[in-house]
Amino acid sequence: MELLSWNVNGIRAVERKGYWDWVCNNQADIICLQETKAHEEQLSKKIKNIPGFHSYFSQPERKGYSGVALYSRQEPREVNYSFGDEKFDDEGRVILARYPDFLLYNIYFPNGKASRERLRYKMDFYESFLEKVRMLLQQGEKIIICGDVNTAHREIDLARPKENEKTSGFLPEEREWIDRLLQAGFIDTFRVFNQKGENYSWWDLKTRARERNVGWRIDYFIISQNLKDRLKDAFILPEVYGSDHCPIGIKLV
Repeated sequence: MELLSWNVNGIRAVERKGYWDWVCNNQADIICLQETKAHEEQLSKKIKNIPGFHSYFSQPERKGYSGVALYSRQEPREVNYSFGDEKFDDEGRVILARYPDFLLYNIYFPNGKASRERLRYKMDFYESFLEKVRMLLQQGEKIIICGDVNTAHREIDLARPKENEKTSGFLPEEREWIDRLLQAGFIDTFRVFNQKGENYSWWDLKTRARERNVGWRIDYFIISQNLKDRLKDAFILPEVYGSDHCPIGIKLV
C-alpha cells in the first residue's frame, strides 16, 4: 500500500498550472492533500472525481484558506472532519479516515509565523492533538499521521538552522512538541530510511530557494510504533513541482 501527502498551496492552482495529471496518474492507494484553499463547490469535476478514488474534502469557513482533501481507492469505514476539539474545526484542517487496520489523520497544522496569537493557536492545536492520539494509542489503535506539520524537527531538517532559531517553524517549543509526539509512541518514517541532510519538502518561492535547495522538511508521515513492522519505505519527491511544497510518501505491507 502506498500513501502520498502533498501541501498543494491551492488545489485549483495546481490544476491551472497543469500538475493535476500527476495526482490523477500516480499509483498511490491513498492521496492526502493540504492547503487546498477552496470550498467543494468551487472545484472542477476533474478535481472532485478522480477515477477509481473516493474523495473527501474538509473546508474552512473562510474561503481561499486552509482546507484538506483525501482521495482513497478503498472506501474508509468512517470519515470525520475533526480530531475531537471543536474550537479548531472552523479552519478545515483535519480529515480522519478509519480503515480496517489503521486510523489515518490528514492534517494541515497551523502556521505560527503571522503573530504571537497564531503561534499560541498553533501550540494549542498541537497540545490538543497530542492528547487525543495518546488516548487512542492507549486504546490500542494503529495510527498514521500525515501532512504539513509546519515545523522542522532537527537542525538536519532545514538548510539554515542557526538563522532560524527564533523563527516559528523552528522554535524550541515547536521542536520539543515533535519530540514528545515521538516519545508518546510514534515514528518519523523518513528518518527510518534516511539520516542525511539536504532532504526538504518546502522552499520559499519568493527567493527561488528551490533552485538552490535552501529548504525545510516540514511535511511528515508519522506512524505509531505498532505499525513499524509494516513500514517498507518512506520518501520525498522533490522532482514534483506545482507548489512550494513537494509530495512525500510511505509504503506499507
